[in-house]
Amino acid sequence: MKKLKYKSMFKYLGLFLACLQVLVLTAQEDKTSEFSIVKGNNVISILIDKKDAEVVSIASNIFANDVLNITGLKPTIISKASTASSVIIAGTIGENTIIDKLIASGKLNVTAFKNDWERYAIQIIENPVKGIDKALVIAGSDRRGTAYGILELSRKIGVSPWEWWADVTPEKRKELKITVENTVSKSPSVKYRGVFLNDEDWGLQRWAALNFEPETGDIGPKTYAKVFELLLRLRANTIWPAMHSSTKPFYSYPENKFVADNYAIVIGTSHAEPMLSNINTEWKHDTMGEYRYDTNSETIKDLFTKRAKETAKYDGIYTVGMRGEHDSPMIVGEDDTDAQVNLLERVITDQRAILKKETKKNPTEIPQAFVPYKEVLNYYQSGLKLPEDITLVWTDDNYGYMRQLSNPDEQTRPGGAGVYYHTSYWGRPHDYLWLNSTNPVLMWEEMSKAYEFQSRDIWILNCGDIKPHEYNIELFLDMAWDMDNFEKSTAVKTHMSTWAVREFGKESASEITDVLFESNRLAYIRRPEFMAWSQVEPVTKEGETELTQYHYGDEVSERINSYQTIIETTEHLYDGIPEHRKDAFYQLVYYPVIGASKLNQKWLYSFKNKFTAKQGRQSANAFGALSKDAFNRIEKETSYYNTKLQNGKWNHIMTMAPRFLPVFAQPATSTVQTEEKAKLGLALEGYQMEVNDEIINSYADVLPVFNRYTNSSYFIDVFVEGNGTLNWEAKPKADWIKLSEVSGVLNTTSGQVEKRIWVRIDWDKVPKGENKKEAPLGHDFQLIPPSFKVNSAIDFISEGKTTTIGVSVYNPKLEVLKNYKGFVEDKGYVSINAENFTRKNAVKDADWELFEGMGYTNKVITALPRTAVPNVNIEEIKANSPVLEYDFYTFNFGEAQVNLQVVPTHAPHAGIGVRCAVAIDDADPVIVDFQTQGRSDEWKENVLKNATVKAAKQIVNKAGAHTLKIWMVDPGVMIDQVLIDLGGWKASYAFPKETVKK
Repeated sequence: MKKLKYKSMFKYLGLFLACLQVLVLTAQEDKTSEFSIVKGNNVISILIDKKDAEVVSIASNIFANDVLNITGLKPTIISKASTASSVIIAGTIGENTIIDKLIASGKLNVTAFKNDWERYAIQIIENPVKGIDKALVIAGSDRRGTAYGILELSRKIGVSPWEWWADVTPEKRKELKITVENTVSKSPSVKYRGVFLNDEDWGLQRWAALNFEPETGDIGPKTYAKVFELLLRLRANTIWPAMHSSTKPFYSYPENKFVADNYAIVIGTSHAEPMLSNINTEWKHDTMGEYRYDTNSETIKDLFTKRAKETAKYDGIYTVGMRGEHDSPMIVGEDDTDAQVNLLERVITDQRAILKKETKKNPTEIPQAFVPYKEVLNYYQSGLKLPEDITLVWTDDNYGYMRQLSNPDEQTRPGGAGVYYHTSYWGRPHDYLWLNSTNPVLMWEEMSKAYEFQSRDIWILNCGDIKPHEYNIELFLDMAWDMDNFEKSTAVKTHMSTWAVREFGKESASEITDVLFESNRLAYIRRPEFMAWSQVEPVTKEGETELTQYHYGDEVSERINSYQTIIETTEHLYDGIPEHRKDAFYQLVYYPVIGASKLNQKWLYSFKNKFTAKQGRQSANAFGALSKDAFNRIEKETSYYNTKLQNGKWNHIMTMAPRFLPVFAQPATSTVQTEEKAKLGLALEGYQMEVNDEIINSYADVLPVFNRYTNSSYFIDVFVEGNGTLNWEAKPKADWIKLSEVSGVLNTTSGQVEKRIWVRIDWDKVPKGENKKEAPLGHDFQLIPPSFKVNSAIDFISEGKTTTIGVSVYNPKLEVLKNYKGFVEDKGYVSINAENFTRKNAVKDADWELFEGMGYTNKVITALPRTAVPNVNIEEIKANSPVLEYDFYTFNFGEAQVNLQVVPTHAPHAGIGVRCAVAIDDADPVIVDFQTQGRSDEWKENVLKNATVKAAKQIVNKAGAHTLKIWMVDPGVMIDQVLIDLGGWKASYAFPKETVKK
C-alpha cells in the first residue's frame, strides 16, 4: 500500500513540475522588449562558438551584412565573450558552450524543443554571462534551427529573402532596433523543403557560365552558394541540383558538396537521377555501354556505388528506383508491366544493399525517396513492393494537378510521403518555361490537399531557373514551413499582400496584389505560353484560336482589354515605386506582368488581324502592327532585364524564347491592300462575316435578340473598306435604341479606320409585350411570337448609301419575373457562375466551401472536407450529400445539356473519384465523372485550358421556373461554371457571361 502511495505522490509531483515548466516557458514567451542592434556609432557583436556548425557562422555573417547594408555599420562575429552592455548569442544546443551553460544555470529553458527538428528559441536574457548586461539569445535544436533563428532577425529588421536574388534593397536607417517577443518556433510542417533547378538551359546556366561564375563556366560552387543562401533565408533545407546536359553534374565539382554541407543543405535528385547520380551527363555510352539494368546492371551498380561512397558523410536523400535517360521510361527486355515491376524491385533491392555497405548504416535509417512519376506510377499501381521506410514522393501531372496521394494505408507508412510539384515544365502537350504562370491559389489548393493526405516529409518545387518564379517559390516554401497559416484560400491573398508590403511598402501593396491576382486569373484561363494554341488533335492551325471574335462580346477583344488594363496599372505603379526598389519591382512584378500581357497581345492582335483581313477591313493592318509592337516590347524589356538592370548583374538570365517554340516568334500577319475608294463596312456581333451592304433596307442583317431580363447589349463594328475618308451616321428608328456613338469620320491616312459601336436598350421606353405568367414556347428566339417581340432597326448612312441593321427586343411583361431573383435563359442557354448559388444545404459531415483566386471567374466552390466519404447511391446522395441549388427561368422547354466546368484535378487515390451529381427540379441525380486516364488527348486539352467540361442530359419539362441541383459525390471537386444549353450555345472558349436577371 505504501509503495502505491509513494508512486501516486511522485506521479502528481511530476505532473506539477511539468505544469510549472509550461507556466515558466509561457511567461518567457509572453515577455516582449526592445533590443538595439545599432545605436549611434555602436553596433552589436554576435557571439558564436567555433566548434558549432559552419552554417551558424554563415548565417551570422549574412545577418551582419544585412545590418551593414541598412546602417553602414557591421556587427563583429566573435567567439569569446568580452565586456559589453549587450550582445547577440547564437548557437546550437550541445554545440555552443555558452548556450549549454545558460541551459545548465536555468536561465534558458529548452525542454520544449531540445531534440526536435529545426526549431529555435529567441529570447532576451539579463546578465547571461559575466561582463554582459543583456543578450539576445538564439538557441537552435540543430544547426539549421540555429541558422533559421539568426536569419529571423534579418526578417525582423526588414530584409527580404530576395535581397540579392531580386535586388530588394533594404531601407537605410541610422539606428536599428527590434522588438523581441520571447518565442519558441514550431517544428516545420514539412521535414525536407526545397527546390529543383530544372530547365536551366536558357537562364540560370547561361547567366552563371557567362556572367556570374565565368571562372567555372557553369553552375558551380559560387552560384550554388548564392542559391543556398536564398534557401536558408526562405527556411528551406533541400535542393535537387540542375541536371540538364548543359550543366555538368553537381558532384563533378568536388567543392559543391562541401558548400552544400557548410550551408546545411540536403542534396536530393529527381525521379530520373537514382542514387544522387546525374544519368544525363554521367553515363558515358562509349565506355559504360547501354543504360539498361536488365543487361548491364554491374556497370550501373558501379556508378551507384561510387556516388554512395562519395556522399556517405553528407546529408542526402537518395532517390531509389530507376527510369531511362533524360525523363524516358526504363528499357526492359520484355515489354510487359510485370517484367518492369520485377526489374524495378530488383533495382531497389540492389540500391539498398549498396547504401548499407557504403554508409555502414541500416537502410531504414537513410533518407530515401521513390518518385512514382509518369510510367513509374503505373508500375507502383500494378503492385510494385516498396520497403515501408522509403518516402513516397507523389507528383503532379506537370501542369499543377496532383496525380495521386497516399491512401489510408499508405498514410501510416514509416517513410511517409512527399510532393514533387511543377511551376516550370518542358514537355507535351506544351512547355511553359518562360514565366511563372502557375496560379498560386491552385498551388495552395493542391498542396493543402497533399498535406491533408499526410504528404509531409518532402516537398520539392520544380522552379525552372528561379527567375521569374520568385513569389511562387516563397509561397511554396512558406506553406511547407507552417501550413497552419494557410487554412483558407484567402490566406494566399493575405500572404501576397504581406509580401507586397514588405517588398514595396503599404502605399502600393493593395494595388500590386490586385494586379498580380488579375494576371494570375488571365493566365489560369490560358497560360501565356499556350497562346499559339494547341497541337492536340484535332490540331488547331497556327494563327487560329478557340477564342471567339463574334460571339458573347468578342473574347479576343475582351482579353486584349483586360491585359491592357493591367499593363497601364503596372506602368503607373512602376513610376511611383521608390528608386531603391524600382529594380526589385521590375523583376518581381513589372517584367512578369508586361511579358505575359504582351505575349498575349502579340497573338490576340494577330488573331484579330487574320479575322478582319478576311472581311477586307483596313484595320487588319493596324492589328498586324500592334502584334509586331507587342513582340518588340518583349524584346525591349528582355534586353533591359539582361543588360541594364543592376548594371548588367543579370545579363543572360532571361530568355524570351525558351526552346525557340513558335509561340515566342512573331506571328505572320496579313495585309489588306486595295486601290478602291473608301466605303463603309459593318460587322455585327453574332456573325462571322461582314454585313452584305448590297441588300438594301433588308432585315436579313440583325443583331442577336435583346433580352429584357438580362439587359443584353451587342456591338457593331463600323469600318472602312478601301482607301480615303468617309463620314458615317447611325440613325436608330426607335427612341429606345441607344448607341455609344451616332456619327464619325473614318480615314485610312490618320489610322482611324474602325470604331466599335455598342447598342443598348432603354427598357423604360420599349413597348411592353402581353401580360403573361409564363413565356412562349419554342427554341429559337428569332421565332418568338410578335406579342413578345418588338422589332425596329438602325440605319447606317455613308456616301449616300444606307445599310439597315435589324434590332429585335424580347420584352414580355411576365408577372412571375417581376420580383424573381435568379438566372434566366438568354438566346437558348442559361449561364451560371458556380459560386453564385441560390441556396446550399450542408449535411453533418460535409459542406460546400468557396475558394477565392482561381477558376475562370476567380472563384470555385468545392465540397469539403476532403476526407468525406464518397457516395454513389442515388437515394443516399439525395438524402445525405451536401447540395447546391440554383434557381433559373427558361422561356423554352425540352431536352437540355447541363454543362459543368470544373478544375481538372485527379482522384487522390482508389476509392475517391472526381464526380458530382446533377438534376433539374425533382429528377433523380445523374452522376458526372471528370476523371481522365493517363496522358490522353482529353487530359491534354484539360491542362491546356485549366478546365474540364462534362455534360449531363436533363429535361426542362416546361417554360418557367426551375431549380438546378448539384450534389457532392466525391469531396474536393471544384466547380467553376455551369451552362444549361437548350440549343442556343454557340462556339466559344469560355462559357458566356452569367445570364442573371437584372
